Amino acid sequence: MAALGRGDVAGAYQHANAVSPAGSLASHVPHALWVTMDLVEAAVRTDRQTEAAAHVRAMREADVAAISSRHALLTEACAALCAATDDEALQLFAKALAVPGAQRWPFDFARVQLAYGERLRHSRATTESRGPLSAALSAFEHLGARPWAERAEAELRAAGWSRRRTETSKVHTLTPQELETARLAASGLTNKQIAERLFLSHRTVGAHLYQIYPKLGITSRAMLRDALESGSWSQSRH
Repeated sequence: MAALGRGDVAGAYQHANAVSPAGSLASHVPHALWVTMDLVEAAVRTDRQTEAAAHVRAMREADVAAISSRHALLTEACAALCAATDDEALQLFAKALAVPGAQRWPFDFARVQLAYGERLRHSRATTESRGPLSAALSAFEHLGARPWAERAEAELRAAGWSRRRTETSKVHTLTPQELETARLAASGLTNKQIAERLFLSHRTVGAHLYQIYPKLGITSRAMLRDALESGSWSQSRH
């Protein structure tokens, strides 16, 4: 984890592979489940696509996702990292972030948001990438995960974001549709239920929420109600 945080992907792969070789979940080594995404991400970033894909297959075969919402989140994220096409990767990242209970794991959730934002930016969806990247940055800063916050901030700068512009205004503007989405989500409705209510696709609802979180300075759905009541936002006319 430390190696990945400082950008030493080769070292990260060696460490993770020593815990449990790529393509297998070592028997009687519970730590093997702790480093699944570390191994897959490091493998992908060191051009070991075959090893990364083999590890995802091992995770699927062992049904790691059934253990907890955290492992379900990471399993889908690992599959997304290995995806051959941008469309497949983005669908898997969205599926990972939609796992029920995934937001209970703030660091891992932010880490997946970061990877999602990176893939969006690299696929030229620059504007769309800023939502998950901003949410990841806010979460990492809140957690004090400075190397990861720096990585998210670097990605945001590459996407055309400026911290100076963000910090000059304390009141953030929500569009009418974003405001209604936020209110419905705060009331406890799921993305699917919100989509049906507003005649939108569930993906559009998810995209709205990724834009809303950084505007309100929050990192999870559970924080929406308090943020809306705080008055630190305004409604645009468009």
